[in-house]
Amino acid sequence: MTEALVLGGGGVGGIAWMTGLLAGLAQAGQDVTGADLVVGTSAGSVVAAQLGSGLPLDQLYARQVDPALQSEEIMAEMDVDRFAAELGEVLGQAADAGEVRRAIGRMALRTETVPEPKRRAVIASRLPSHAWPARPLRIVAVDAATGAPRVFDNTCGVDLVEAVAASCAVPCVWPPVSIDGSRYVDGGIRSMANADYAAGASRVLVVVPMGTVEMLPGDKPLEEALEELRASGAEVAVIEPDEGSRTAIGANPLDPATRVPAAEAGRRQGRRTTVEWKASHRTSE
Repeated sequence: MTEALVLGGGGVGGIAWMTGLLAGLAQAGQDVTGADLVVGTSAGSVVAAQLGSGLPLDQLYARQVDPALQSEEIMAEMDVDRFAAELGEVLGQAADAGEVRRAIGRMALRTETVPEPKRRAVIASRLPSHAWPARPLRIVAVDAATGAPRVFDNTCGVDLVEAVAASCAVPCVWPPVSIDGSRYVDGGIRSMANADYAAGASRVLVVVPMGTVEMLPGDKPLEEALEELRASGAEVAVIEPDEGSRTAIGANPLDPATRVPAAEAGRRQGRRTTVEWKASHRTSE
């Protein structure tokens, strides 16, 4: 059996919650971190890279809740009203999901943010190891100019920190990341989880800090990706935050202050969660 772990986007709050959740699951006898394949998007790319660093879960958890071990973060600054107005215009005019991504990419490219090196330093500080792990890891980002997704993996030749930074480049908040002559933004604008990149696995666990509802139109919305995985014969389970975890993550998951409460809530949720695998309900003819 080939197992895949899919980790979705959700800011620093989502990183903390997923870390806590995985630690709680392990404490409850359901350690899922040994999956054969890990797919990470945005916050999920950080957790995926951390899992491949060799540090045990208890130490990764400590890095979220112990102020002495926490990474140095930058408080996100964003003109929310302006972004909402521009995004509303994009959604109203775009003909398809690809055009939505290209329009958001254009917004990201013209927005003033902190310099790329400053943001890269934050990503580097989050990762205990800057080397790609031995097991397959897929990190999803989107080309800001073309809207095309790009999956960085162990064989791509791109630095792990750069790949994670690209996947975490929230449009109009953080700078697009320059790689191979292109600039990349957050893979979450294609899908919050990009679960379809786990195709071929026989068991898939999808963890989504922001829930299962996609915020943007996409080529492969989560529910459609889950249906296709199950139709292919895979057992699939999905975990999203419970009420306590949603409260802990809060309204602004980019706020570093969410880390401790989100990690603690995630661990509590993991300890009392039973992973429920579901396969396709179709009957053979």
